[in-house]
Amino acid sequence: MGSDRLTGGADLPDRWVWLFRLFRWYSRRYVRKHFHAVRLSKSGRAFPPDSPGTGPLLVVLNHPAWWDPMICMVIARLIADRDQFAAIDAGALEQYPAFRKMGFVPVDTKTLRGAAEFVRTGTTILSQPGRVYWVTAQGRFTDVRERPLAISAGVGHLASRLAVGTVVPLAIEYAFWTERTPEALVRIGEPLLVAEHPGRSGKEWTALIEAAMTANLDALNAETVARDPARFTSLLAGKVGVGGPYDWGRRLWAWVRGKRFEPAHGGGGERA
Repeated sequence: MGSDRLTGGADLPDRWVWLFRLFRWYSRRYVRKHFHAVRLSKSGRAFPPDSPGTGPLLVVLNHPAWWDPMICMVIARLIADRDQFAAIDAGALEQYPAFRKMGFVPVDTKTLRGAAEFVRTGTTILSQPGRVYWVTAQGRFTDVRERPLAISAGVGHLASRLAVGTVVPLAIEYAFWTERTPEALVRIGEPLLVAEHPGRSGKEWTALIEAAMTANLDALNAETVARDPARFTSLLAGKVGVGGPYDWGRRLWAWVRGKRFEPAHGGGGERA
């Protein structure tokens, strides 16, 4: 994809699709190594299909950990038919310039000029169908229990500038259940169609998006506490068990009893 100067007036960098796909492949391998599973809540919604009615997607998510971009890479496979862009702190992009070629765009919300540029760039990205713009709406790392979420006003102003599109709240939480590695838990909330909220101001959109994100995160928090894998679909499964002498002993004990060795502590491994 070449450079864009569309609605919004911002220049977008050339995206190297092959580099994005390579990073997505690497992210899956890396996440599989460090997590027990990436799970998508069954009680949530699906991503809206790519159609004229839904338009481009503005995915707004909370920001609990360093892992968020890699988990989003795993989730991005659910909408692999769309062109993907993501906001990233301008300082971080200076450290990882290759990210620019993967569709990451710099954001500096510490200044009014930076906030205006965020809206301008987002409007340009979302001026075309078939695109996704991933945004950590709080603009900083936050605990999943923090309330209010206090999302950036720029997110609401961006939504108010859209003629068509869908705002999709996404919640992420990390938890240790029965294995030595953590679970990455994800829930897609109720989508907000721009066409159903005409004439709303940036302030009104900010409140609307924050309410949708809060409801979605509250629902995921409750499912996390329930610790029930049956409430989720496994998008990616990592290794189970502890390994080393501990699992050697467990394997031997299973053999002595004439039973199949099951490395998972929760009573069953998963594959995805």
